[in-house]
Parts: sequence; C-alpha cells; structure tokens
Amino acid sequence: MEKPSNLLLKLTRRLFENPDEQDKFIQALVNPQPFNPCILWCQKKPEVPLFPVETPTVWQPEFIDRLILGEKPGKHQLHQQGYFYCLDFSSVFAASALLEISQPIKFVFDMCAAPGGKSVFAWKLLQPKLLISNEVIGKRLGMLISNLKRCQISPSGVVNRDSSIFAETIPLSSDLVIVDAPCTGQSLLAKGEKADGCFHPTSINKSANRQKRIMANSAQIVAPQGYIAYMTCTYSPEENEQVCEWLLEKFPQFQPVQINHLKDYQSHLTTIPCYRVFPQSRLGAGAFTALFKNTEEAEANEVDTNDLSLVWNSL
Repeated sequence: MEKPSNLLLKLTRRLFENPDEQDKFIQALVNPQPFNPCILWCQKKPEVPLFPVETPTVWQPEFIDRLILGEKPGKHQLHQQGYFYCLDFSSVFAASALLEISQPIKFVFDMCAAPGGKSVFAWKLLQPKLLISNEVIGKRLGMLISNLKRCQISPSGVVNRDSSIFAETIPLSSDLVIVDAPCTGQSLLAKGEKADGCFHPTSINKSANRQKRIMANSAQIVAPQGYIAYMTCTYSPEENEQVCEWLLEKFPQFQPVQINHLKDYQSHLTTIPCYRVFPQSRLGAGAFTALFKNTEEAEANEVDTNDLSLVWNSL
C-alpha cells in the first residue's frame, strides 16, 4: 500500500476532524477499490431491467441506475446504440442539484461540457428547448460530440470558445448555466488513476483562480431568475466552498439555493448551502455541488444560434 503524502495528510486534517473519517478517506485514495457502475437512460428505460441494480438513493432520478459491482454496461450493444450513458455515481450526486429547479428551463448552457455527462443529465431532466455544450479544449471536442450524437441529444449544439466570449455575446440569456469546473482532479486517485501534483498548493491555487474566472464569465450569461450550478470532482476547499463564497461576494445578485434532498451532505466547511460526497461513502469517487439563483428581475435576452459559431449541432 502506498504511503500518503504529507500534502494529502494536511488536506485530510482540514476536511475531517474525526480520526476514523480521516483514515477512511486516506484509505480510499491510497488503496482504491472499484465503484458500482452507473448508467443514465437517454432513451426509454426498459420495463424489464437490463442489468441488476442497487437500491436507489433518495437523490437518484428514475432515469439513473446504479448497477451491482462487476457489471460492464459499456460493452452492451444498447450502449453503442445510444440508449444509455455511463457515468460515475458521484456525478449523479453533483448533477442532482438540478432536481431543485422547478421552473421551466428553456435554454441550458454547459460551460465545461466534455465528455458530456452533465449535458446529457440536464437534457434528460429538464427537457430544454435548447442545450449548448461548450468545450474550450479542442482535443476534448471529439468525445463530447460523439456522446451527444450517440445519445441523440437534440436540440443541442457544441461550441469551442473561451468563457469570456459568451459573457460578451450572450449576456443574461441562459436559464441554467452548468459549470462542472476544471479542477485538480483529486478524486481520480479514488478510481486508481493518476493526478500528479493534485495536492500541491500551487496547483490548487492555479485551479481555483481559473475556476473563479470561469464562474465570473458564466454568471454574466445567467438570465434574470436563472440558475448557475457549480460542481467539481476534487476535495480542496479552495476549489469548492471558497469559490462559492467568492461568487456571492463578487455577484451579490446571486443567492445560494438550499438543496433539500442533499441536506445530509451539507459541507461543514462553510455556512452557505453546498454539498459534498467523499469516496469512503462508496457512492462514487467524490464530488462537490452548489446551486445559485440570479435574483434580478428583468427579461432574459434571446439567443440567436447563428451567432454562437457552432462546431456541431442537432438543431
């Protein structure tokens, strides 16, 4: 078993006061175990279960199945035909914040979309009239387009621009902006993958500053009475709670939304409503999520898709 680094130990003590929880968290990262596979049904869910499933959680939508350990849904022919999308169950936890939205959502903008799981989740849950998925990193565009096309996500479009472009071109337009923010990816360790330097303060601060920049641009495209959902797959408070606190200070028109079905996962590191799941819970590799509403009263701006420079569309 690998020995935990001093930086991991330091973060662990910040996250947990209880020594037992500290030990469980460290064990989950240095001795990773497989997690239950999870699928999102894009097409109609079969009446006869395709795979054996675990008992659903209270925050699990009906179109999500968490499968028993050892299942390989990605190899099934219905996966290739776009009937379902495979994702980490902690991604379902993060995206479940969208269940708190009760008003009709016409336009969803996913700012950091590849490989596409949050876009697919929002499309299935909210049935928007338009979904735009942005990915600024060119080499990640292929998998995003492939997944949206395979799963027949329509009407949707893909763009490849920096977040600042949209703050200028489509301000106050989106009923929901999803920011599944690029992060240090510390939860990759719980999957047995590498995330070099993920606990180093320089990496964390660089990531947090990038997240704040993306959130500032994203906040500007949220329509009055619209929402911004912030999510990461990392553990550092600088990339999670502190980004949310920064957003509320910088953009006071936004108010945090209480996610009632996640109340048991409230972060103890802040007083504002935001929620965490850790790998020792065995519900996935880990995630952070928060939802904010733009309280301004005004008309939303209309979006002309011809102005978005789509690189792929199903419109």
